[in-house]
This record gives sequence, structure tokens and C-alpha cells, in this order.
Amino acid sequence: MLVSWTAILGVALIELGMVLTPGPNMIYLVSRSISQGTRAAMIALAGTAVGFFAYLAAAALGLATLFAAVPAAFVVVKIAGAIYLAYLAWHMLKPGGRSAFDPVAIAPVRPLRLFGMGLITNLLNPKIAVLYAALLPQFINPAQTIWVQFLILGGVQIVIGVVVNGLIAASAGRLSRFLRTRPVAMRLQGWLSGTLLAGFAVKLAFEKQPAQ
Repeated sequence: MLVSWTAILGVALIELGMVLTPGPNMIYLVSRSISQGTRAAMIALAGTAVGFFAYLAAAALGLATLFAAVPAAFVVVKIAGAIYLAYLAWHMLKPGGRSAFDPVAIAPVRPLRLFGMGLITNLLNPKIAVLYAALLPQFINPAQTIWVQFLILGGVQIVIGVVVNGLIAASAGRLSRFLRTRPVAMRLQGWLSGTLLAGFAVKLAFEKQPAQ
């Protein structure tokens, strides 16, 4: 078998953990869903999905190899991503911090811009960059065709990422209303999300160079 079930399960579990941890994609999609409706969030999610495919194409074409050839590039992505995730965590954990489901008023925008912002948000998402550059290569068997393995494992990541983000965006309005009537639950959700983000930032800061 070109890709083992162990590798598929490993990637699936990693992506599930990452997509359930609030980050740029979730925050943007939830904000759009609450402020502009589920349809707007689904259009933005389409842009997010294209961003996933862009990372997959880059990985299949040798993103991990590039980082191995230019170690400084990997370090920059790693440190910048860790700082950004720590910044998001602080805004949730600080006194008066906000939950990802605490509605923020944002102006409605046209479908093309919704799509574009979803795409850009994902392309600039450090969690996804590190997933494809540092984590996915750990499940690649160098004895098999590498680009095909990237396509299969990346496909697993994309399906899980799009489906879970879609479910979260679709239920964001109802969940936000539920939490707003329960301030303690809203605060606990913010603390939990912030703690997970902070933990991921620390893990990312100490991430090792991709194995070749």
C-alpha cells in the first residue's frame, strides 16, 4: 500500500486537533457566520479550501525540500507562526479577552471579497504552513513516490479541515447565542481556546527541522 493506514490515521488526528483549536481560519469563518450569515461563511470557506489546495500543491512540489535546503526559511516560518499563535492566545487569555464565539461587528462584504479573504487568511495561517512543511513530511515514506503520498495525505487533511470548519461556521450563530446567555461558559471557552493556542505556540517554537 502506497500510504499506510497508520499514516492516514496520524494525519487525520493531527488535523482534527488543529482544526478544533481556534486559529485564524476559525475566527474569520465564525465572525462572518455571526455577522453576515451562514451563506457568507460558506463562501469564505471555499476560499479557505483553495488555500489548502495551494499548500498541498506546494508540498507536492517540494516545500519540505526547500526548507531543508534553506534552514533559515523554516526557522522564520516557525518563529513567526509561534509568535502569531501566542498573540492570538494572549487576546483570549488576557483580562477582558474574547472568545472565538464572542460576536464582533464586521461590515458585510461581497462574495468575491469573502472568497478572497478566506483564501488569504488560510495562506497566511502559520498552523497550516507548519502542518505541510514540518508535520506532513513525517508520515512520508521516502521509498515510495513522494508527491503521490503528499496528495493522499493532503487530501485527508483537506476533507477533515473543510468539513469541520464548515460545521463550526454553520452552527456559529446558534452557539454564539447559547454562550452569550451563559457568561461563565463563554469565558471558559475563551480560556480553553487560549490555553490550547498557547500550548501549540510553544510546541511550534520547538518544532524540529523536517526529516528528509
